[in-house]
Amino acid sequence: MRAVDVVQPDVCYLGGFTKALRVAALAGAADIRCTPHAANHSLVLVFTLHLLGALENAGPYVEFSIEPDRDYPWQVGMYEPRQEVVDGMVSIPTGPGWGVEISPDWLSRSEHRSSTLD
Repeated sequence: MRAVDVVQPDVCYLGGFTKALRVAALAGAADIRCTPHAANHSLVLVFTLHLLGALENAGPYVEFSIEPDRDYPWQVGMYEPRQEVVDGMVSIPTGPGWGVEISPDWLSRSEHRSSTLD
């Protein structure tokens, strides 16, 4: 039907990396580019950059928030290194695991919750 020209799965909203890869593969089979959604500088950006690096049909752009930290104060200092735009490009983190280190100070200030199924 070609109702869209680009798909934008969000790793966290969609339910994880595997489901986002599945959406990208469906788009690739239809020769549609995938430019995942990443609304802020939380870990969703880190996950999205790694997803883009794994896609054959990745679009030429990454959604990168330009909103000031004051709009999302909860994300400030969450992890290091924080990705930055350099010469119009954003690099995929290269360290172990996801390539970033969660700040123990940020984590200690965070509210912890858990949920269970009855």
